[in-house]
Amino acid sequence: MSDGWKVVADDARRVSRIWWDLALTGVALIVAGIAALDPPYGTREYALAAVLAGFVAAWFVYGRSRVGAAPGRGDVVYTVILIAFVLAAVSLEPAAATLQTVVYPLVWVLADSMRGAIMGNVGVALAVVAGYIVRFGVDGVVSGLAVGALSITFSFAMGLWITRIGEFGEERARLLEELQAAQGELAALHREAGVTSERARLAREIHDTIAQSLTGLVMVAQRTATRLDGEADVAGARSDIDLIETMARDALTEARGLVATLTPVGVDSTLAEALERLARSFERETGVRVETDVTGDALGRELEVVFLRCAQEGLANVRKHARATSARIAVEVTGDDARLTVVDDGVGPGAVPSSGGFGLAGMADRLELVGGRVSFASGPSGGAALTVFAPLSTRMDA
Repeated sequence: MSDGWKVVADDARRVSRIWWDLALTGVALIVAGIAALDPPYGTREYALAAVLAGFVAAWFVYGRSRVGAAPGRGDVVYTVILIAFVLAAVSLEPAAATLQTVVYPLVWVLADSMRGAIMGNVGVALAVVAGYIVRFGVDGVVSGLAVGALSITFSFAMGLWITRIGEFGEERARLLEELQAAQGELAALHREAGVTSERARLAREIHDTIAQSLTGLVMVAQRTATRLDGEADVAGARSDIDLIETMARDALTEARGLVATLTPVGVDSTLAEALERLARSFERETGVRVETDVTGDALGRELEVVFLRCAQEGLANVRKHARATSARIAVEVTGDDARLTVVDDGVGPGAVPSSGGFGLAGMADRLELVGGRVSFASGPSGGAALTVFAPLSTRMDA
C-alpha cells in the first residue's frame, strides 16, 4: 500500500473510533439517565452505574484499539465480556436493552468470520432474554424473547447486508489491483516490443547502409593491396585510394544520418521547437537550407515524438539521395488527422533505391503503432515529397 493510501486508511480508522466513542458513551449515558428518572436510588441503581462504567471502560481499554485492526484472540474474550455486560445491565434495568444498538454492530466489527459474528449475535440476544428472566422471573420470558428476536433479526439483516457490501468492495479492490497489474505488464510488453522493433529496424538500416559500405571498403582495400604486390599498378592503386575516400565519405554521411534519427527528444520542448533545432543542425552539417512550419493544436506527446522521428528520417533521406539545396518541413492538422510533410528540391524519388529509401521501412513500422501511414512521391515542384499521416485519436500525454 502506498504512503498516500496508508494516510487515508489511518484517517478513516481515527474517525471511525471517534464515532464509536460517542456511540458507546452516549448509549451508556442514556441508559443511566433512564435509570436516574426513577428515584430513590438503591443498590440496583448503583450496581447498574458500575456495570455501565465497566462497559465504557472496557471499550476504551481494549475495544477501541481493535477497530480497523486484524482479528485477534482477545476479540473473542472481549465479545464475551460485552455479552456479560448486557446480561448484567438488563437484569438490573430492562431499559439497558438499548445497549444492543451498539453491541450488535460492534460484534460484527470484531468478528473474524461470518460464523463468529452470528454466534456473537446469538449470545447478545440470549443475554437480553436471560436478563429479562433474571429481572422479572418467568413473566419476563415472553418480553425477553420478543425483544431478543426482534433485535437479532434486525442485526442479522443489517449485518449480512453490510458484510455483503464489504465483500463486494474487497472484490472490486482485488480486481482493480489485478487490472492495474495487467496494465503494467501490458505497458512493459508494449515497451519491450517497441524496443525490439527499433533494434530490428536499426540492425536492418546498419546492414543496408554502413555495413555494406564497409564491406565495399574492405574489398577495394584488398584489391589495392594486390595491385601494389609484384609490379605495382600505381595508377590503379591511386584510383582505388580515391574510391576508398569516396566510399568512406559516403559511409560517414550514412552514419551521420543514422545518428540524426536517434537524437533524443527534449521532454520540455514543443514539436515546433524540436523541428527548428533539427533544421538548424541539418543546415550546419549539410548546407541545405531547411524551413519549418507547424500549425494546429498540440498533437500530444506520442504523436509529436513520432512526427519528429519521421522528420529526422526524412532529412536523412534528403542527405543521402536528394542532392537538394533546400527543404521544407510542415506539420498541420486537417480534420481528424495530423500530417507531416518533408519536401526538397532535389533529384526526386527516382534517385531513391527501389527498396523505398533510407529509413522508410522503419518509418512505416513506427507509424503502424499509432495507426498512421507514410507515402513517398514526387514533390509539387520537383524533388521528392515525404508525407506522413496519423489519426488524432491516438493523441496521449507521455
